[in-house]
Amino acid sequence: MSFIRNTLKTVLLSSQLKSYPQLNNTRSIKRWVAPTLRELRRRREKLGPELPEPRSQFLDWNYSAELYAFGKRLNEEFDQSSLQSALTNRSYIIQEENQQREVGIEEPQVNLTDNTKLMEKGAAIVADYIDAFLRYSLPKVPEEGIKAFAAYLMSEDTLAHVSRHLGLTELVFSGEYPPSNETMARSLLAVIGSLQESSGSEKAFSFIRDFICTQLNQKDLSELWVIEDPVEYLKSICKDLKLAEPEPRLIGEAGKNTVLAAYQVAIYSNKVQIGQGFGEDTQTAIQVASLDALRSLFGIQENMTPFNFEIQVDQLSTAKAAKRLQK
Repeated sequence: MSFIRNTLKTVLLSSQLKSYPQLNNTRSIKRWVAPTLRELRRRREKLGPELPEPRSQFLDWNYSAELYAFGKRLNEEFDQSSLQSALTNRSYIIQEENQQREVGIEEPQVNLTDNTKLMEKGAAIVADYIDAFLRYSLPKVPEEGIKAFAAYLMSEDTLAHVSRHLGLTELVFSGEYPPSNETMARSLLAVIGSLQESSGSEKAFSFIRDFICTQLNQKDLSELWVIEDPVEYLKSICKDLKLAEPEPRLIGEAGKNTVLAAYQVAIYSNKVQIGQGFGEDTQTAIQVASLDALRSLFGIQENMTPFNFEIQVDQLSTAKAAKRLQK
């Protein structure tokens, strides 16, 4: 029995050894692989950076379907021909005409309309609504502040940022790719003009409120409106509001006569504190305190009431009419 048992162990052990992979001392990567990869990389770098390829160059691109899907994503109804005109820039038409001349066509014809008129209409609508929205939301802010905030919302960078995040990059017809900020901003204004023609002014106003005015959300408004001389400006504002002339007072200091000196200054008017600030010297602290007082007077401090982005057009119209009667 022991002989049979030992024989079976030997057979099982030999079968297990045969099932194990055998080690091979030869190299698994050939010598030519590394030089080939280096040469391919060198040629790739010699060609320079790879230019982005427009989505419209893909075989499965369907422009009409993309325009339809764009409107549905935004829950808006667009006239397709008007929307296509809004996304067609003059540079694209010029490019198409030049290509036709190169192939021998003396009088090139491009059956497209550029977005110049729609852009002008959209810019007027956006400017009018933003002005009404800011005056309603920030009733204490003077004219200079309203203009500064409106300039930020209508700036090329802000409009281009909104336009790209709405997915207009691949829908815009332009002579350049990717489209520049100017092209994207003009296209967005033209889309708003097209929406006004297709669905009415109220839809266009809601679009502006939801996508452009919301760019003020969680923004520090004091950074958008830079006051050059806050001390003198505070004096003029207090005079307009019939308040006593602001009076700065030193209410705290630390590290005097050291490189880490800090001073705390408060601004008082009619014996009431209206602002305070810190600085490495008293003059800086007075300027910071003046800015804090201005923010408090205008209602644009850091803990201000959030903007109401659900406001309706009739509310803006009522507020605008009331201000006209007050004037």
